[in-house]
Parts: sequence; structure tokens; C-alpha cells
Amino acid sequence: MIKLHGFSVSNYCNVVRLALLEKGGEFEFVKAASSQEAAFLTKSPMGKIPLLETNLGFLSEASVILDYIEDTRAGPAFYPQDPFERARVKQLVKILELYIELPARSCYPEAFFGGTVSDEVKTKARETLVKGVRAVQQLASFSPYLAGSSKSYADFMFMYTIDLASVVAEKLLDLDLWAVMPEGLALLKKLNSGEHARVVNGDRDADLAQFLAARSA
Repeated sequence: MIKLHGFSVSNYCNVVRLALLEKGGEFEFVKAASSQEAAFLTKSPMGKIPLLETNLGFLSEASVILDYIEDTRAGPAFYPQDPFERARVKQLVKILELYIELPARSCYPEAFFGGTVSDEVKTKARETLVKGVRAVQQLASFSPYLAGSSKSYADFMFMYTIDLASVVAEKLLDLDLWAVMPEGLALLKKLNSGEHARVVNGDRDADLAQFLAARSA
């Protein structure tokens, strides 16, 4: 049985966990945090989660794990069969990672953990988020899912990047992401209403207060 190592507050871990639940089949969820300890680095070279344990070894990086899940697990397909359409889904995943999640993450210390970030970091984050949302808006179809008529890995990545980014944008950057992407808010609500999403989000919400308190301390 494969094992997913991570914790319920990690957005990237939740992307992978939701994908596994949607695929169906057994897997074990093992609570683990990022670590630079030598033993953990033998499994995850950058010391990051999520970490997927298979009978062949370990894999890290969420987008890589999603590719492996698609290639090895039964259940519904979350990449199109057509090579160009598959690449378009992967393009959306990468844009969400680099130009939505990453700039928002640079502001997490102030947005969520009681710290501060410089005006320079905020300015850069705002500029990148504006471009990132514009790119998503250009590439997405929202008909009825992000990449078209079928649910895809782009939807899972969208769920757990745009939600946090929208909070950061509103709290720190004087930016309303939903004003420029109203279809995205409707899609997010629909995706969050799914059976497996409610399980993942329920665990996240149950652990969030404790996590934030520990980080602030």
C-alpha cells in the first residue's frame, strides 16, 4: 500500500491527498512535517512534504506525485488523453504553483503568523499575483471545471492555492482576486462541496487553530 506523508494544514499535501481520494483505492496517510534531519532527507531530498512512499521508493514535489498517481492508479482520469490538452492542464498547474501559490507564500509570515514582510516583498507578490490571475483567467474555461468539461489536477491545485492567495491579497495587498475572476469563486465553492473535499477540508480546519498557535509561538 502506498503511503502519503504530510499533514492536514499543508496545501500541497491536501492537493495530493484529495487526488488519491478521488482516484479511489487504498492508501495510508502518515502525519509528518517538513524536516532537515538526515534521516528524512534520505527520503525527501529537499526535506519537503508531501512525500509519497511506494514499494519502489519515495517521491516528493506535488506535481510529480500527481503525475505518478495518474500513471499508476485506477479510477477516473484527471489528465486528458490528448497530448496537447494534457499539456494545457499541466500548464495551468504550473502557473498556479509559480504565480499564485509562490508569491502568496512569500507573504504568509505577516498574513497568518504574526510576523512582518517588507514592502518590497509585498509589491513583488502583488505584481506577480495580478499577472498570475490574468494568466489563469486567460487559460481557464470554467466550463464547468477549470480546464473544461472534466475535473482535472488543475482543479485540485486551484482549490488549495487560490483560497490562501485570495486571503493574502485581501489582507495585505489591497487586491480582490475574485473581482477579476468571479467564475473562480463559483468554481471554488463547487469543488469544496465535493464529498472528498469535505473530508480533506474538515481535517485541515480541525488542525488549523493548533497549527497557527504553534507557528505564532
